[in-house]
Amino acid sequence: MTLRRMKSYTGGQGYVYQYYFVGKRPALAESTRAHATEYIFDVTSDRKTTFAVSVFLHDDAVRSWSSAHGRALTDAEQYGAVKMRLFQAFDEIEDMMAQGRNLLVTPEQLEQVLATLGVQ
Repeated sequence: MTLRRMKSYTGGQGYVYQYYFVGKRPALAESTRAHATEYIFDVTSDRKTTFAVSVFLHDDAVRSWSSAHGRALTDAEQYGAVKMRLFQAFDEIEDMMAQGRNLLVTPEQLEQVLATLGVQ
């Protein structure tokens, strides 16, 4: 049995989210987000209803960043960018369960969040 460490984040909309990382996998071929890595988080804002949130990190965004910076991103840096995208959604989306279940990390967002994290 896998024990997961529940973490909390207070979003800009006033909700306190609890979440944990479930895992990652290549996006399904039939998905509109094919050619990406899907990071899956279980999220709750009321401790009653838990729902999955998928954050898609497109291969093109990773390649673009790597080309611009002359090195590959580590797995930890990719996870950090995905988690920052999740936090951004917590801050901006009022109803995560209805409107925030599938998030995308664009090349521009990847550049921005990695700069925020001090990744060069």
